[in-house]
Amino acid sequence: MIRFLALFFSFVLLLVVVAGGGGLYVLWRYGRDLPDYSQLADYRPPVMSRVHAGDGTLIAEFAHQRRLFVPIAAMPRRVIQAFLSAEDKTFYSHPGIDFAGIASALIRNIRNFGANRRPVGASTITQQVAKNFLLTNEVSLARKIKEMILAFRIEHAFSKDRILELYLNEIYLGLGSYGVAAAALNYFDKSLDELSLEETAYLAALPKGPNNYHPIRHRKAAQSRRNLILSRMQDNGVISALEAERASAYPLLMRRPNATRILEAGYFAEEVRRDLLQRYGEDHLYEGGLSVRTTLEPALQAVADASLRAGLLAYDRRHGWRGPLDRIKASRTIGLENWMAALANVPIPPAIGTWYMAVVLALDNDRAQIGFSNGVEGQIFLPHLSWARRWRKGETLGPRVRRPADVLSVGDVVAVTAVPKDAADYQPGSYDLQQIPAINGALVAMDPHTGRVLAMSGGYAYRASQFNRATQALRQPGSAFKPIVYAAALENGFTPSSMVLDAPFVVDAGPGQGKWKPANYTKRFYGPSTLRLGIEKSRNLMTVRLANYIGMKVVVDYASRFGVMSDMPALLPMSLGAGETTLLRLTTAYAMLVNGGKRVVPALIDRIQDRRGQTVFRHDKRDCPGCLSSGWRDQTVPVIPDPRAQIIQKGTAYQVTSMLEGVVQRGTGRRIRAVGKPLAGKTGTTNKSRDTWFIGFSTDLAVGVYVGFDNPRSLGRRETGSSVAVPVFRDFMAQALANQPAIPFRIPPGIQLVRIAGNTGLPAGPDDQQVVLEAFKPGTIPKRSGPVLDGTQAKAAISGGKRAGTGGLY
Repeated sequence: MIRFLALFFSFVLLLVVVAGGGGLYVLWRYGRDLPDYSQLADYRPPVMSRVHAGDGTLIAEFAHQRRLFVPIAAMPRRVIQAFLSAEDKTFYSHPGIDFAGIASALIRNIRNFGANRRPVGASTITQQVAKNFLLTNEVSLARKIKEMILAFRIEHAFSKDRILELYLNEIYLGLGSYGVAAAALNYFDKSLDELSLEETAYLAALPKGPNNYHPIRHRKAAQSRRNLILSRMQDNGVISALEAERASAYPLLMRRPNATRILEAGYFAEEVRRDLLQRYGEDHLYEGGLSVRTTLEPALQAVADASLRAGLLAYDRRHGWRGPLDRIKASRTIGLENWMAALANVPIPPAIGTWYMAVVLALDNDRAQIGFSNGVEGQIFLPHLSWARRWRKGETLGPRVRRPADVLSVGDVVAVTAVPKDAADYQPGSYDLQQIPAINGALVAMDPHTGRVLAMSGGYAYRASQFNRATQALRQPGSAFKPIVYAAALENGFTPSSMVLDAPFVVDAGPGQGKWKPANYTKRFYGPSTLRLGIEKSRNLMTVRLANYIGMKVVVDYASRFGVMSDMPALLPMSLGAGETTLLRLTTAYAMLVNGGKRVVPALIDRIQDRRGQTVFRHDKRDCPGCLSSGWRDQTVPVIPDPRAQIIQKGTAYQVTSMLEGVVQRGTGRRIRAVGKPLAGKTGTTNKSRDTWFIGFSTDLAVGVYVGFDNPRSLGRRETGSSVAVPVFRDFMAQALANQPAIPFRIPPGIQLVRIAGNTGLPAGPDDQQVVLEAFKPGTIPKRSGPVLDGTQAKAAISGGKRAGTGGLY
């Protein structure tokens, strides 16, 4: 008996030794050339970056692959439970390999032997991570052994949560979805925390074979698999029987993402993309999974786009019809069998937007018969063609339109819109002739106190031209530059009621350059006038005299302070806006006037977070510990620091603001009075009307408008900032401020308001007619008539200084 036991235990020991040796050999044989699993520690899958408006609306996505990364800590618990129930219920207890599962799979495979079925596996989530990241999809014993060895090693190197995080963000779930977050969007157009129980269970059913459980092509199998996962979740105690029953009863409904959920803000989004590219580089932008919260306000962006488009269309219609989009060769009429196919082959212009393309089929005395590519026909009646006088060089017009043939020909391909049913001349099937503008422009709206850009429209249509006229177009600002000169003058001895001569001014332009003779737009002279009147009426001669007196070096300094131009030449024509700047720069400068003279920098991005939700950039860097209180307990109100530099005196900023309010009330911007709110600003028109501007503001909103041709040419006679840019500004402000109270401009401490006679610049008497309420700094209220600046006298003659200069007072 003892000998038998000795032989038995010796045999068992031999088996153990052989098995151990065999195991060691297998580990040596298959484990020596395995991939380095330590790379998983720093694994960062390529994840798309998403850009959102201030209210969270998606405005852009940048990626090489549509993939989202969600940290395990931010993953909804029910999503984790569903996948564990479906794929590996003992995940948090096994060492990387589920031995019980292997035994069960082995028995099942033996039973299925010879049945021509794919072998059943028992891979844990850890093994799937090893396969997906480090191995191939080869079905072999060798790959399975390598997978198990790697699973052991991974379990010893990483935490369970890290392994699960890698799995849930990398697994392919069909429809181009890598990771559960991307799948939630692609199948249901939802974020993970918005998924219902039945939707979560369906996603957990997909790892076994996304194509086999497609919610449309294989709906029955997909719903059966989903219900199986719900049953497993119930068995594991994750959900109740009632929850499982209710979720199983729901039909499987798929909702693909709608492309329209991305807000149309192409120019803004592209500017953000360039900013991110400069900050982080291409790889980080397209694969880094950045979450960017911008300053954009969708409601204001929509108003900006609509106002700019309306203004450009209005100008374009004033200057006539340039011809059809295309022409289909035809005789007197076009046969039905031909024109539909011919029209369908005409390329659609990117700028056409929501308009329709139609072909002219026939012409009568009072209408044009048109057809669409779907076979529908309509009419354009003569009143809707009357604007389309022939365009002529120099932005002039041809003769009046008396019949449709004066505008159109049979075969012309044109853009049209349906006449609204509430229009006075509406008739069923009637359309209005449209034309894509040749002119372009831009609009910028910003918070003047922070520099946050709230809306940016860089052109008529982003799809037609990605050139951003708000940030990339360098143009002469013309008279819109004058407030910078006046601000400099107000800090160098002048007041808003100082008198300056409006009379001819001639200077030598240099050797061989002749004489420079600036003139007012009206070609008239108005004699001694106050600074206020000079800016309200945009008097060029007064501005030149001011700049000549205070010195162009001073003007250059103020232009630099306001960030309007860098390295501006100290030449007198620059005082009339002969230099070049961008709309964004100039709008930012005006923002510094209404905010009390504080420097602000335009910003399109509020915050940037990395793929793990950590904030890596914040525009507002002010530190305010007291602001982090969880509740109000009558503590001291926290004081938020103000790091903005003071570039001009607060009093000066208000004086210029007050004068610019006069531009709206009585000057070149008086069309804006219709808004009915306190507004201020300045028009700008360059030589030969090549560029037109209006830059202005309310107390808490700064807005700039630029309109001009991309290849600069004259906008035409009598077209100015007042006729072209002002209507855009007016329409934008009317909608942007529609539900806002009328807030007057804030008056800083020390400013005194005095009734001044506009014709003398002195305190008004009871009989004076042209009276304005003027703003003065302490000690500057005029007591008696002072000298009139004629542009030749020394500064000492006005300010009391001792600087030498040439000649006398007017």
